[in-house]
Amino acid sequence: MDFNSDSVWRAIEACDPRFDGWIFCGVKTTGIYCRPSCPARTPKRENVSFFASAAAAQAAGFRACKRCRPDATPGSPEWDLRADLVGRAMRLIADGVVDREGVSGLAGRLGYTERHVHRQLVAVAGAGPLALARAQRAQTARILLETTTLPITGVTFAAGFQSVRQFNATIQEIFAMTPSTLRARMQKGGRLQDSEALSLRLPYRAPLEAEGLVAFLGLRAIAGVEEVRDGAYRRSLRLPHGTGAVELRPADGYIHARYWLADLRDLGAAMQRSRALLDLDSDPQSVVEVLGNEPLLGALVRKAPGRRVPGTVDSHELAVRAVLGQQVSLRGAATLAARLVAAYGEELERPLGTVTHVFPSAEALADMDLASLAMPATRRRALHALVSALASKELVIDAGADRIEARGGLLALPGIGPWTTEYIAMRALGDPDAFLPSDLGVRHALEQLGRRSPTEKPLNAEQLAEHWRPYRAYAVQHLWASLDPAGQAKPTPISTTDAEQLAA
Repeated sequence: MDFNSDSVWRAIEACDPRFDGWIFCGVKTTGIYCRPSCPARTPKRENVSFFASAAAAQAAGFRACKRCRPDATPGSPEWDLRADLVGRAMRLIADGVVDREGVSGLAGRLGYTERHVHRQLVAVAGAGPLALARAQRAQTARILLETTTLPITGVTFAAGFQSVRQFNATIQEIFAMTPSTLRARMQKGGRLQDSEALSLRLPYRAPLEAEGLVAFLGLRAIAGVEEVRDGAYRRSLRLPHGTGAVELRPADGYIHARYWLADLRDLGAAMQRSRALLDLDSDPQSVVEVLGNEPLLGALVRKAPGRRVPGTVDSHELAVRAVLGQQVSLRGAATLAARLVAAYGEELERPLGTVTHVFPSAEALADMDLASLAMPATRRRALHALVSALASKELVIDAGADRIEARGGLLALPGIGPWTTEYIAMRALGDPDAFLPSDLGVRHALEQLGRRSPTEKPLNAEQLAEHWRPYRAYAVQHLWASLDPAGQAKPTPISTTDAEQLAA
Protein backbone atom coordinates (compact mmCIF):
# COMPACT_ATOMS: atom_id res chain seq x y z
CA MET A 1 0.00 0.00 0.00
CA ASP A 2 1.28 3.44 -0.94
CA PHE A 3 1.14 5.44 2.30
CA ASN A 4 1.63 8.72 0.44
CA SER A 5 -1.33 8.31 -1.88
CA ASP A 6 -4.29 10.67 -1.77
CA SER A 7 -6.68 7.73 -1.24
CA VAL A 8 -4.96 6.86 2.04
CA TRP A 9 -5.24 10.43 3.30
CA ARG A 10 -8.90 10.62 2.26
CA ALA A 11 -9.49 7.49 4.33
CA ILE A 12 -7.94 9.24 7.33
CA GLU A 13 -10.09 12.34 6.82
CA ALA A 14 -13.21 10.18 6.52
CA CYS A 15 -12.29 8.04 9.58
CA ASP A 16 -12.74 5.01 7.31
CA PRO A 17 -12.70 1.80 9.42
CA ARG A 18 -11.91 -0.33 6.36
CA PHE A 19 -8.26 0.74 6.66
CA ASP A 20 -7.96 -0.24 10.33
CA GLY A 21 -5.21 -2.82 10.68
CA TRP A 22 -3.83 -2.05 7.23
CA ILE A 23 -2.11 1.16 8.32
CA PHE A 24 -1.33 3.00 11.56
CA CYS A 25 -1.03 6.77 11.86
CA GLY A 26 1.58 8.37 14.12
CA VAL A 27 0.95 12.03 15.01
CA LYS A 28 4.28 13.78 15.47
CA THR A 29 2.90 16.64 17.56
CA THR A 30 1.35 14.36 20.19
CA GLY A 31 3.56 11.27 20.04
CA ILE A 32 0.45 9.09 19.71
CA TYR A 33 -0.43 6.55 17.02
CA CYS A 34 -4.02 5.80 16.02
CA ARG A 35 -6.11 3.67 13.72
CA PRO A 36 -7.49 5.49 10.61
CA SER A 37 -11.01 5.49 12.06
CA CYS A 38 -10.02 7.28 15.27
CA PRO A 39 -12.78 9.80 16.12
CA ALA A 40 -10.28 12.39 17.38
CA ARG A 41 -9.74 15.57 15.38
CA THR A 42 -7.85 14.90 12.15
CA PRO A 43 -4.27 16.22 12.39
CA LYS A 44 -2.49 18.12 9.64
CA ARG A 45 -1.16 15.88 6.94
CA GLU A 46 2.43 17.06 7.39
CA ASN A 47 2.30 15.96 11.03
CA VAL A 48 1.33 12.35 10.28
CA SER A 49 3.63 9.40 9.71
CA PHE A 50 2.23 6.11 8.42
CA PHE A 51 3.26 2.64 9.55
CA ALA A 52 2.50 -0.88 8.35
CA SER A 53 2.23 -2.32 11.85
CA ALA A 54 1.62 -1.27 15.44
CA ALA A 55 5.11 -2.53 16.23
CA ALA A 56 6.62 -0.13 13.70
CA ALA A 57 4.78 2.80 15.27
CA GLN A 58 5.95 1.76 18.73
CA ALA A 59 9.53 1.36 17.53
CA ALA A 60 9.37 4.92 16.18
CA GLY A 61 8.51 6.18 19.66
CA PHE A 62 4.73 6.55 19.41
CA ARG A 63 2.37 5.26 22.10
CA ALA A 64 -1.08 3.81 21.53
CA CYS A 65 -4.09 6.12 21.50
CA LYS A 66 -6.27 5.52 24.56
CA ARG A 67 -9.38 6.48 22.63
CA CYS A 68 -9.27 4.30 19.51
CA ARG A 69 -6.93 1.57 20.86
CA PRO A 70 -5.17 0.84 17.56
CA ASP A 71 -3.44 -2.26 18.92
CA ALA A 72 -6.87 -3.93 19.21
CA THR A 73 -7.74 -3.73 15.49
CA PRO A 74 -8.15 -6.85 13.35
CA GLY A 75 -4.87 -8.02 11.84
CA SER A 76 -3.82 -6.86 8.41
CA PRO A 77 -5.21 -9.13 5.68
CA GLU A 78 -2.03 -8.44 3.73
CA TRP A 79 -0.17 -11.08 5.72
CA ASP A 80 -2.62 -13.78 4.61
CA LEU A 81 -2.50 -12.63 0.99
CA ARG A 82 1.29 -12.67 0.88
CA ALA A 83 2.87 -16.06 0.20
CA ASP A 84 6.43 -14.71 0.42
CA LEU A 85 8.92 -14.69 3.28
CA VAL A 86 7.34 -11.70 5.02
CA GLY A 87 3.83 -13.13 4.92
CA ARG A 88 5.05 -16.47 6.27
CA ALA A 89 7.06 -14.75 9.00
CA MET A 90 4.15 -12.57 10.10
CA ARG A 91 1.85 -15.58 10.39
CA LEU A 92 4.40 -17.45 12.50
CA ILE A 93 5.03 -14.45 14.75
CA ALA A 94 1.28 -14.11 15.27
CA ASP A 95 1.21 -17.75 16.37
CA GLY A 96 3.87 -17.00 19.00
CA VAL A 97 6.88 -18.73 17.43
CA VAL A 98 9.33 -15.96 18.44
CA ASP A 99 8.18 -16.14 22.07
CA ARG A 100 8.55 -19.93 22.14
CA GLU A 101 11.58 -20.50 19.92
CA GLY A 102 13.27 -17.11 19.55
CA VAL A 103 14.33 -15.38 16.35
CA SER A 104 16.64 -18.29 15.55
CA GLY A 105 13.66 -20.66 15.66
CA LEU A 106 11.67 -18.37 13.38
CA ALA A 107 14.53 -18.14 10.89
CA GLY A 108 15.03 -21.90 11.02
CA ARG A 109 11.40 -22.54 10.15
CA LEU A 110 11.58 -20.11 7.27
CA GLY A 111 14.87 -21.48 5.96
CA TYR A 112 16.75 -18.15 5.99
CA THR A 113 19.33 -16.46 8.19
CA GLU A 114 18.19 -14.31 11.12
CA ARG A 115 19.74 -11.27 9.46
CA HIS A 116 17.83 -11.78 6.22
CA VAL A 117 14.52 -12.33 8.02
CA HIS A 118 15.07 -9.18 10.09
CA ARG A 119 15.97 -7.12 7.03
CA GLN A 120 12.90 -8.25 5.07
CA LEU A 121 10.49 -7.63 7.97
CA VAL A 122 11.85 -4.14 8.61
CA ALA A 123 11.56 -3.30 4.91
CA VAL A 124 7.90 -4.37 4.66
CA ALA A 125 6.38 -4.34 8.17
CA GLY A 126 8.56 -1.55 9.54
CA ALA A 127 9.85 -3.58 12.49
CA GLY A 128 11.97 -6.64 13.18
CA PRO A 129 10.72 -9.95 14.64
CA LEU A 130 11.52 -9.02 18.24
CA ALA A 131 9.60 -5.73 18.02
CA LEU A 132 6.65 -7.42 16.33
CA ALA A 133 6.54 -10.13 18.99
CA ARG A 134 6.84 -7.52 21.74
CA ALA A 135 3.83 -5.62 20.39
CA GLN A 136 1.83 -8.82 20.34
CA ARG A 137 2.81 -9.65 23.93
CA ALA A 138 1.68 -6.20 25.02
CA GLN A 139 -1.70 -6.69 23.38
CA THR A 140 -2.16 -10.07 25.07
CA ALA A 141 -1.18 -8.55 28.41
CA ARG A 142 -3.71 -5.75 28.00
CA ILE A 143 -6.47 -8.27 27.36
CA LEU A 144 -5.54 -10.26 30.45
CA LEU A 145 -5.36 -7.12 32.59
CA GLU A 146 -8.74 -5.92 31.38
CA THR A 147 -10.70 -9.16 31.43
CA THR A 148 -9.31 -11.33 34.24
CA THR A 149 -8.42 -11.11 37.92
CA LEU A 150 -5.12 -12.88 37.27
CA PRO A 151 -2.34 -11.37 39.47
CA ILE A 152 0.07 -9.01 37.73
CA THR A 153 2.87 -11.57 38.02
CA GLY A 154 0.64 -14.18 36.40
CA VAL A 155 -0.25 -11.81 33.57
CA THR A 156 3.45 -11.13 33.02
CA PHE A 157 4.39 -14.70 32.25
CA ALA A 158 1.08 -15.67 30.63
CA ALA A 159 1.62 -12.91 28.07
CA GLY A 160 5.12 -14.17 27.30
CA PHE A 161 7.30 -11.64 29.14
CA GLN A 162 10.46 -12.90 30.83
CA SER A 163 10.37 -10.59 33.84
CA VAL A 164 8.01 -8.28 35.73
CA ARG A 165 10.41 -5.40 35.15
CA GLN A 166 10.33 -5.91 31.39
CA PHE A 167 6.54 -6.23 31.51
CA ASN A 168 6.04 -3.01 33.48
CA ALA A 169 8.37 -1.03 31.23
CA THR A 170 6.65 -2.26 28.05
CA ILE A 171 3.11 -1.53 29.27
CA GLN A 172 4.16 1.94 30.44
CA GLU A 173 5.86 2.70 27.12
CA ILE A 174 3.07 1.46 24.84
CA PHE A 175 -0.03 2.46 26.81
CA ALA A 176 1.35 5.31 28.92
CA MET A 177 -0.07 3.59 32.01
CA THR A 178 1.16 1.14 34.61
CA PRO A 179 -0.41 -2.34 34.53
CA SER A 180 -2.31 -1.63 37.76
CA THR A 181 -3.69 1.64 36.34
CA LEU A 182 -4.78 -0.10 33.14
CA ARG A 183 -6.60 -2.73 35.18
CA ALA A 184 -8.18 -0.17 37.50
CA ARG A 185 -9.67 1.73 34.52
CA MET A 186 -11.36 -1.43 33.28
CA GLN A 187 -12.49 -2.41 36.75
CA LYS A 188 -14.15 0.97 37.12
CA GLY A 189 -15.97 0.32 33.87
CA GLY A 190 -17.33 -2.95 35.21
CA ARG A 191 -15.66 -5.21 32.63
CA LEU A 192 -13.33 -7.14 34.90
CA GLN A 193 -14.41 -10.76 35.23
CA ASP A 194 -13.74 -13.48 37.75
CA SER A 195 -14.31 -16.78 36.02
CA GLU A 196 -12.58 -19.99 35.07
CA ALA A 197 -12.87 -18.89 31.46
CA LEU A 198 -10.90 -16.08 29.88
CA SER A 199 -13.58 -13.99 28.20
CA LEU A 200 -12.64 -11.48 25.51
CA ARG A 201 -13.67 -9.93 22.22
CA LEU A 202 -12.16 -10.80 18.84
CA PRO A 203 -12.78 -7.85 16.47
CA TYR A 204 -13.39 -8.21 12.75
CA ARG A 205 -14.03 -6.03 9.72
CA ALA A 206 -17.75 -5.86 9.08
CA PRO A 207 -19.76 -7.38 7.59
CA LEU A 208 -19.48 -10.99 8.76
CA GLU A 209 -21.77 -13.77 7.52
CA ALA A 210 -21.64 -15.46 10.93
CA GLU A 211 -24.64 -17.75 10.51
CA GLY A 212 -23.19 -19.42 7.43
CA LEU A 213 -19.77 -19.69 9.06
CA VAL A 214 -21.11 -21.47 12.15
CA ALA A 215 -23.29 -23.67 9.94
CA PHE A 216 -20.29 -24.70 7.84
CA LEU A 217 -18.38 -25.75 10.96
CA GLY A 218 -21.42 -27.38 12.53
CA LEU A 219 -22.07 -29.60 9.50
CA ARG A 220 -18.54 -30.96 9.85
CA ALA A 221 -18.44 -31.19 13.66
CA ILE A 222 -16.80 -34.28 15.15
CA ALA A 223 -18.42 -35.80 18.22
CA GLY A 224 -16.24 -35.26 21.27
CA VAL A 225 -14.15 -32.52 19.61
CA GLU A 226 -16.73 -29.96 18.45
CA GLU A 227 -20.29 -28.90 19.02
CA VAL A 228 -22.64 -26.06 18.09
CA ARG A 229 -24.86 -24.97 20.97
CA ASP A 230 -27.26 -22.02 21.05
CA GLY A 231 -25.59 -20.38 18.08
CA ALA A 232 -22.06 -20.72 19.48
CA TYR A 233 -19.31 -22.96 18.16
CA ARG A 234 -17.26 -24.91 20.71
CA ARG A 235 -14.22 -27.10 20.27
CA SER A 236 -11.11 -28.47 21.93
CA LEU A 237 -7.64 -27.06 21.29
CA ARG A 238 -4.17 -28.56 21.07
CA LEU A 239 -1.76 -25.74 21.92
CA PRO A 240 2.03 -25.37 22.33
CA HIS A 241 2.01 -25.72 26.14
CA GLY A 242 -1.09 -27.83 26.72
CA THR A 243 -4.71 -28.34 25.79
CA GLY A 244 -7.84 -26.28 26.17
CA ALA A 245 -11.27 -25.46 24.82
CA VAL A 246 -12.92 -22.44 23.26
CA GLU A 247 -16.44 -21.14 22.73
CA LEU A 248 -16.90 -18.65 19.88
CA ARG A 249 -20.17 -16.74 19.80
CA PRO A 250 -20.86 -14.14 17.06
CA ALA A 251 -21.92 -10.69 18.27
CA ASP A 252 -22.35 -7.28 16.69
CA GLY A 253 -18.87 -6.15 15.62
CA TYR A 254 -16.93 -8.87 17.38
CA ILE A 255 -16.77 -12.54 18.30
CA HIS A 256 -17.27 -13.22 22.00
CA ALA A 257 -14.56 -15.78 22.79
CA ARG A 258 -14.26 -17.77 26.01
CA TYR A 259 -11.15 -19.87 26.63
CA TRP A 260 -10.47 -22.62 29.12
CA LEU A 261 -6.70 -23.22 28.99
CA ALA A 262 -4.46 -25.64 30.85
CA ASP A 263 -1.59 -23.14 30.49
CA LEU A 264 -2.22 -19.40 30.23
CA ARG A 265 0.89 -18.96 28.10
CA ASP A 266 -1.20 -20.41 25.28
CA LEU A 267 -3.67 -17.52 25.20
CA GLY A 268 -1.93 -15.68 22.37
CA ALA A 269 -1.77 -18.78 20.18
CA ALA A 270 -5.36 -19.70 21.03
CA MET A 271 -6.59 -16.24 20.04
CA GLN A 272 -4.69 -16.23 16.76
CA ARG A 273 -5.89 -19.71 15.82
CA SER A 274 -9.47 -18.72 16.60
CA ARG A 275 -9.07 -15.73 14.30
CA ALA A 276 -7.70 -17.99 11.56
CA LEU A 277 -10.55 -20.47 12.04
CA LEU A 278 -13.17 -17.76 11.47
CA ASP A 279 -11.08 -15.76 8.96
CA LEU A 280 -11.49 -12.65 11.09
CA ASP A 281 -8.59 -10.74 9.51
CA SER A 282 -10.24 -10.82 6.09
CA ASP A 283 -11.11 -7.56 4.36
CA PRO A 284 -14.65 -8.04 2.96
CA GLN A 285 -14.49 -4.75 1.06
CA SER A 286 -11.49 -5.92 -0.97
CA VAL A 287 -13.23 -9.20 -1.76
CA VAL A 288 -16.36 -7.38 -2.93
CA GLU A 289 -14.29 -5.03 -5.09
CA VAL A 290 -12.80 -8.03 -6.93
CA LEU A 291 -15.80 -10.38 -7.05
CA GLY A 292 -18.82 -8.09 -6.61
CA ASN A 293 -19.02 -6.96 -10.25
CA GLU A 294 -18.06 -10.31 -11.76
CA PRO A 295 -20.83 -11.44 -14.16
CA LEU A 296 -21.35 -14.90 -12.64
CA LEU A 297 -20.57 -14.27 -8.98
CA GLY A 298 -21.52 -10.64 -8.51
CA ALA A 299 -25.07 -11.18 -7.28
CA LEU A 300 -23.99 -13.90 -4.82
CA VAL A 301 -21.20 -11.77 -3.41
CA ARG A 302 -23.31 -8.64 -3.05
CA LYS A 303 -26.02 -10.67 -1.30
CA ALA A 304 -23.58 -11.99 1.33
CA PRO A 305 -20.55 -9.64 1.31
CA GLY A 306 -19.32 -10.90 4.67
CA ARG A 307 -18.87 -14.55 3.72
CA ARG A 308 -15.55 -15.90 4.99
CA VAL A 309 -13.30 -18.88 4.24
CA PRO A 310 -13.34 -21.15 7.32
CA GLY A 311 -9.83 -22.06 8.42
CA THR A 312 -8.64 -24.35 11.18
CA VAL A 313 -7.09 -24.30 14.65
CA ASP A 314 -4.85 -27.26 13.80
CA SER A 315 -3.45 -27.78 10.29
CA HIS A 316 -2.54 -31.42 10.96
CA GLU A 317 -6.06 -32.18 12.11
CA LEU A 318 -7.55 -30.52 9.04
CA ALA A 319 -5.33 -32.52 6.69
CA VAL A 320 -6.25 -35.80 8.37
CA ARG A 321 -9.93 -34.91 8.19
CA ALA A 322 -9.62 -34.08 4.49
CA VAL A 323 -8.28 -37.58 3.79
CA LEU A 324 -10.91 -39.22 6.00
CA GLY A 325 -13.58 -37.37 4.02
CA GLN A 326 -12.56 -38.78 0.66
CA GLN A 327 -15.32 -40.76 -1.07
CA VAL A 328 -17.82 -40.41 1.79
CA SER A 329 -20.51 -37.94 2.84
CA LEU A 330 -19.96 -35.31 5.50
CA ARG A 331 -21.80 -37.48 8.00
CA GLY A 332 -19.68 -40.48 7.09
CA ALA A 333 -16.49 -38.45 7.41
CA ALA A 334 -17.55 -37.15 10.82
CA THR A 335 -18.32 -40.69 11.96
CA LEU A 336 -14.88 -41.93 10.88
CA ALA A 337 -13.20 -39.00 12.59
CA ALA A 338 -15.20 -39.57 15.79
CA ARG A 339 -14.03 -43.21 15.88
CA LEU A 340 -10.45 -42.02 15.45
CA VAL A 341 -10.89 -39.57 18.32
CA ALA A 342 -12.45 -42.21 20.57
CA ALA A 343 -9.58 -44.61 19.89
CA TYR A 344 -6.58 -42.28 19.91
CA GLY A 345 -7.72 -38.85 21.12
CA GLU A 346 -6.54 -37.24 24.35
CA GLU A 347 -9.16 -36.59 27.02
CA LEU A 348 -9.61 -33.05 28.29
CA GLU A 349 -9.11 -32.56 32.01
CA ARG A 350 -12.12 -30.22 32.02
CA PRO A 351 -14.71 -31.14 29.38
CA LEU A 352 -16.89 -28.38 27.93
CA GLY A 353 -20.37 -29.73 27.29
CA THR A 354 -19.95 -32.61 24.85
CA VAL A 355 -16.42 -31.46 23.97
CA THR A 356 -14.39 -34.09 25.79
CA HIS A 357 -11.34 -34.93 23.66
CA VAL A 358 -8.55 -33.34 21.66
CA PHE A 359 -8.10 -34.64 18.13
CA PRO A 360 -5.13 -37.08 18.03
CA SER A 361 -1.82 -35.62 16.93
CA ALA A 362 -0.05 -36.71 13.76
CA GLU A 363 2.72 -38.17 15.94
CA ALA A 364 0.22 -40.33 17.81
CA LEU A 365 -1.48 -41.50 14.62
CA ALA A 366 1.83 -42.33 12.95
CA ASP A 367 2.55 -44.83 15.73
CA MET A 368 -0.89 -46.42 15.71
CA ASP A 369 -2.25 -49.40 13.80
CA LEU A 370 -4.89 -47.91 11.54
CA ALA A 371 -6.03 -51.28 10.19
CA SER A 372 -9.17 -51.16 12.33
CA LEU A 373 -10.49 -48.06 10.56
CA ALA A 374 -13.44 -48.87 8.31
CA MET A 375 -12.12 -47.42 5.06
CA PRO A 376 -10.61 -48.73 1.83
CA ALA A 377 -7.00 -49.88 2.04
CA THR A 378 -5.86 -47.23 -0.45
CA ARG A 379 -7.24 -44.43 1.70
CA ARG A 380 -5.76 -46.01 4.82
CA ARG A 381 -2.36 -46.00 3.10
CA ALA A 382 -2.86 -42.35 2.15
CA LEU A 383 -3.68 -41.50 5.76
CA HIS A 384 -0.61 -43.33 7.06
CA ALA A 385 1.64 -41.63 4.51
CA LEU A 386 0.21 -38.24 5.47
CA VAL A 387 0.58 -38.58 9.24
CA SER A 388 4.07 -40.07 8.85
CA ALA A 389 5.18 -37.11 6.72
CA LEU A 390 3.66 -34.63 9.18
CA ALA A 391 5.15 -36.36 12.23
CA SER A 392 8.63 -36.45 10.71
CA LYS A 393 8.29 -32.81 9.55
CA GLU A 394 9.02 -33.97 6.02
CA LEU A 395 5.78 -32.16 5.19
CA VAL A 396 5.11 -28.75 6.77
CA ILE A 397 1.65 -27.21 6.53
CA ASP A 398 1.67 -24.77 9.44
CA ALA A 399 1.04 -21.01 9.36
CA GLY A 400 4.51 -20.27 8.03
CA ALA A 401 4.70 -23.01 5.42
CA ASP A 402 5.78 -22.23 1.89
CA ARG A 403 2.49 -22.76 0.06
CA ILE A 404 4.13 -23.95 -3.15
CA GLU A 405 6.36 -26.45 -1.36
CA ALA A 406 3.45 -27.66 0.78
CA ARG A 407 1.33 -28.30 -2.29
CA GLY A 408 4.17 -30.25 -3.89
CA GLY A 409 4.68 -32.29 -0.74
CA LEU A 410 1.00 -33.17 -0.54
CA LEU A 411 0.75 -34.17 -4.20
CA ALA A 412 3.79 -36.44 -3.78
CA LEU A 413 1.93 -38.55 -1.20
CA PRO A 414 -0.03 -41.61 -2.40
CA GLY A 415 -3.78 -41.12 -2.54
CA ILE A 416 -3.68 -37.32 -2.34
CA GLY A 417 -4.57 -35.48 -5.53
CA PRO A 418 -5.25 -31.89 -6.62
CA TRP A 419 -8.69 -31.58 -4.96
CA THR A 420 -7.49 -32.68 -1.51
CA THR A 421 -4.36 -30.54 -1.88
CA GLU A 422 -6.32 -27.40 -2.70
CA TYR A 423 -8.84 -28.04 0.07
CA ILE A 424 -5.97 -28.27 2.56
CA ALA A 425 -4.37 -25.16 1.04
CA MET A 426 -7.63 -23.26 1.43
CA ARG A 427 -8.33 -24.16 5.04
CA ALA A 428 -5.02 -25.23 6.63
CA LEU A 429 -2.56 -23.00 4.75
CA GLY A 430 -5.01 -20.09 4.73
CA ASP A 431 -4.43 -19.40 1.03
CA PRO A 432 -7.20 -16.97 -0.07
CA ASP A 433 -6.51 -17.89 -3.71
CA ALA A 434 -6.84 -21.68 -3.38
CA PHE A 435 -9.28 -23.10 -5.91
CA LEU A 436 -10.91 -26.47 -6.60
CA PRO A 437 -11.75 -26.54 -10.34
CA SER A 438 -12.76 -30.22 -10.33
CA ASP A 439 -15.04 -29.92 -7.30
CA LEU A 440 -18.55 -31.22 -7.96
CA GLY A 441 -20.13 -28.48 -5.87
CA VAL A 442 -18.26 -25.78 -7.78
CA ARG A 443 -19.27 -27.27 -11.12
CA HIS A 444 -22.91 -27.73 -10.14
CA ALA A 445 -23.07 -24.15 -8.89
CA LEU A 446 -21.55 -22.85 -12.12
CA GLU A 447 -24.09 -24.83 -14.13
CA GLN A 448 -26.92 -23.24 -12.12
CA LEU A 449 -25.43 -19.81 -12.75
CA GLY A 450 -25.40 -20.29 -16.50
CA ARG A 451 -22.51 -22.63 -17.26
CA ARG A 452 -24.98 -25.34 -18.18
CA SER A 453 -22.90 -27.88 -20.05
CA PRO A 454 -22.42 -30.92 -17.77
CA THR A 455 -19.61 -32.14 -20.02
CA GLU A 456 -17.34 -29.14 -19.40
CA LYS A 457 -13.84 -30.07 -18.41
CA PRO A 458 -12.41 -28.85 -15.10
CA LEU A 459 -9.94 -26.66 -16.99
CA ASN A 460 -12.80 -24.42 -18.08
CA ALA A 461 -13.70 -23.65 -14.47
CA GLU A 462 -10.05 -22.91 -13.79
CA GLN A 463 -9.83 -20.53 -16.74
CA LEU A 464 -13.02 -18.81 -15.66
CA ALA A 465 -11.64 -18.39 -12.14
CA GLU A 466 -8.60 -16.47 -13.37
CA HIS A 467 -10.77 -13.36 -13.12
CA TRP A 468 -11.37 -14.08 -9.43
CA ARG A 469 -7.77 -13.85 -8.26
CA PRO A 470 -6.53 -13.34 -5.57
CA TYR A 471 -9.80 -14.37 -3.86
CA ARG A 472 -10.70 -17.64 -5.56
CA ALA A 473 -11.19 -19.38 -2.19
CA TYR A 474 -13.91 -16.85 -1.38
CA ALA A 475 -15.49 -17.56 -4.76
CA VAL A 476 -15.60 -21.26 -3.83
CA GLN A 477 -17.42 -20.44 -0.59
CA HIS A 478 -20.02 -18.37 -2.44
CA LEU A 479 -20.52 -21.12 -5.02
CA TRP A 480 -20.94 -23.80 -2.36
CA ALA A 481 -23.37 -21.65 -0.39
CA SER A 482 -25.45 -21.01 -3.55
CA LEU A 483 -26.37 -24.71 -3.65
CA ASP A 484 -28.43 -24.28 -0.47
CA PRO A 485 -31.39 -21.83 -0.43
CA ALA A 486 -30.54 -21.00 3.18
CA GLY A 487 -27.09 -19.85 2.10
CA GLN A 488 -25.28 -22.49 4.10
CA ALA A 489 -22.71 -25.00 2.90
CA LYS A 490 -24.05 -28.40 1.81
CA PRO A 491 -22.21 -31.72 2.10
CA THR A 492 -21.89 -32.23 -1.66
CA PRO A 493 -18.64 -30.32 -2.29
CA ILE A 494 -16.36 -32.48 -0.14
CA SER A 495 -18.00 -35.86 -0.46
CA THR A 496 -15.90 -37.27 -3.29
CA THR A 497 -12.31 -38.13 -4.03
CA ASP A 498 -10.04 -36.46 -6.56
CA ALA A 499 -10.53 -39.32 -8.99
CA GLU A 500 -14.30 -38.98 -8.81
CA GLN A 501 -14.15 -35.23 -9.16
CA LEU A 502 -12.13 -35.52 -12.36
CA ALA A 503 -14.20 -38.34 -13.79
CA ALA A 504 -17.61 -36.87 -12.98
